[in-house]
Amino acid sequence: MLGEKTKEIIRNAYKKIGDSLENFTPRKQQAYLIAEIAKTIAGEYSKDRKQIVIEAGTGTGKSLAYCLGAIPLAVAKQKKVVISTATVALQEQLVIKDLPFLLDNSGLVFTYCLAKGRQRYVCKQRLALACHTDSDSGQTALFQEKPKASDIKLLKTLNDKLSSGKWQGDRDSWPTPIPNHIWQHIQSDKHSCLKHLTEHTHCPFHQAREQMDAADVLVVNHSLLLADLELGGGIILSEPEDSIYIIDEVHHLPDITRDHSSAMATVKGAIDWLGKVAVTSDKISNLSKSQRAISPSLKLADLTQEIIADLQKVNSFLDANQQVYFSQEKQYRFENGIIPKNLKNLAEDIAGASKKALSEITKLYNLLMEEVKDGSVQMYLAEPLLAESGFEIQRLENLEKIWFMYAKTDSEKGAPLARWIEKTTGKRDDYLISASPIEVGFMLEDNLWSKCEAAVLCSATVCALNSFDHFRRQAGLGNNDGTQYKKLDSPFNYQENAVLTIPNMQFEPNVSDKFTDELIKKLPGMLKDKQANLVLFSSYWQMEKVAEALRDKKKLKIQVQGETSRQQIIESHKALCDDGKTSIVFGSQSFSEGLDLPGKYLTNLIITKLPFSVPTSPVDQAQAEYIKLKGGNPFMSLSVPDASKKLIQSCGRLLRNEKDTGMISILDRRLVSKRYGKELLDALPPFKRNIEY
Repeated sequence: MLGEKTKEIIRNAYKKIGDSLENFTPRKQQAYLIAEIAKTIAGEYSKDRKQIVIEAGTGTGKSLAYCLGAIPLAVAKQKKVVISTATVALQEQLVIKDLPFLLDNSGLVFTYCLAKGRQRYVCKQRLALACHTDSDSGQTALFQEKPKASDIKLLKTLNDKLSSGKWQGDRDSWPTPIPNHIWQHIQSDKHSCLKHLTEHTHCPFHQAREQMDAADVLVVNHSLLLADLELGGGIILSEPEDSIYIIDEVHHLPDITRDHSSAMATVKGAIDWLGKVAVTSDKISNLSKSQRAISPSLKLADLTQEIIADLQKVNSFLDANQQVYFSQEKQYRFENGIIPKNLKNLAEDIAGASKKALSEITKLYNLLMEEVKDGSVQMYLAEPLLAESGFEIQRLENLEKIWFMYAKTDSEKGAPLARWIEKTTGKRDDYLISASPIEVGFMLEDNLWSKCEAAVLCSATVCALNSFDHFRRQAGLGNNDGTQYKKLDSPFNYQENAVLTIPNMQFEPNVSDKFTDELIKKLPGMLKDKQANLVLFSSYWQMEKVAEALRDKKKLKIQVQGETSRQQIIESHKALCDDGKTSIVFGSQSFSEGLDLPGKYLTNLIITKLPFSVPTSPVDQAQAEYIKLKGGNPFMSLSVPDASKKLIQSCGRLLRNEKDTGMISILDRRLVSKRYGKELLDALPPFKRNIEY
């Protein structure tokens, strides 16, 4: 139960915040949200499932609400608050603005930090190794070929700044982007980390880890959260049972979980690096002072040859079936995830041998690590081999994962895995083997919902078609499992502040060329002079064709997404608005979320087409196929709910503050001509409507 003392702490904190702000008016929705979050975490609704799913519209102040509702209880219960977001922008807002404001003005006492994955930090030993130009051994261990002079110069600069304390070792704080081909060789990874040695106890990642362990509140992204959960929880972040999770932008979580659970590997590429594994194991065996290194080294040589032979058989099988799989497309998806028996047999053999090889190389790695620690092997000799074997362990883990996903028999109760093969071209032809789950709700249930102390799941767009059902199924939440669901409307006066117009159009988007021509004719009359105009498209091709025509025929100055950076477009757009000039921005679906243009920076929003996604990816196609197999309608089950969320996000670009005004035009007549159109319209905020006939 929520004790009186905790209630009083929350009330006092909210009052102090109000007192510190000029013209502060308590928001009814925000106060309600704080109370509901606190009651849920305290177990007043369910002692087993302290979970609440919240859709909070723009202007409800949800970040302050979930912090006030969760942090006092977490401190009282000695639990850690883990705030997970999908975007860097929200992470920065929390760490730079929201949490410092709360700490300074609420009277609450807590510590916080931004938590990043290990791979955002440099590995001190790898960086030093990469800088050893006097000896090729270190660089050979990290780079397949000797790095260029410019790369070596950058590596030395990084090392000097790290050694002098002028750089803390995280990639994001370096003033210019560090190229991927450099960073992937010097980033920290769990396998080659010598944290047990005194020389490496002050590595950037471990210093950051100490801050994370001490903090009351961690701000993370969804990928880092999922990486920790996949390891069983408590490896990177705090233990789930000791954590109160606040998952903001939660509508992204199912898709990110699915991406995180997928795997892929090439065939010929794997054959190449597997040939080097035995060489590494021989070097470790020769360097080691222990007889224990001989057996795993010999076994590893046999196992890698076995895997290589099986991968060559896979390559031959795919070469022989070119006409079956790649006669029309470079990508082939196995229907219902079912692969041929001989390929499945090979997958079982490769997965089994990869697992054994992983065990043997891990034994060698641990043995060498022990010998370094006890001083029987010199560190400078071991470091290149530890780095090399660390890479190979990671690759073997991935190889086992993808081929296990091909070898496993799908459960009759759940959805099959999506499995597909792509023919790649470049320096040489190869085959990319890929697999992904279709449904991930059971993973979230097993790894998160059933284990955590409490969870607050929130977003401005959780509902689809005014219902939580679509999200609940995606996220693996039960129908009556004790989870609370709350939908809070925005405090904005939609009726007075904005008009939603559906103009009369001759063509619908399915008549693609004629609809595009009509857009070219119609848009110039809809763009407002000396105002901020944003036009959203669902197709890059259509956006570019319309922009080209309007620039050519109407001499309009249009900023088009992709022609310059997003940041440059926004800065230029705001500068034009500040000067009272006309600004026209054309954007795709990615401009419909996370784009904050308050007040005069957006007064005229035009949405050309309903944001229906075409199931082009193998995973989307497999999901649609599975729904059909169960007798469902993929369009109504997937496409319409997904379009509903995206349309709400698109319309949400217009009103960002309570005093904002403007108009929205949606040029897709399917909103009034199709049966599902009414459901999509009814799910939008209650703008004043103007439907032309």
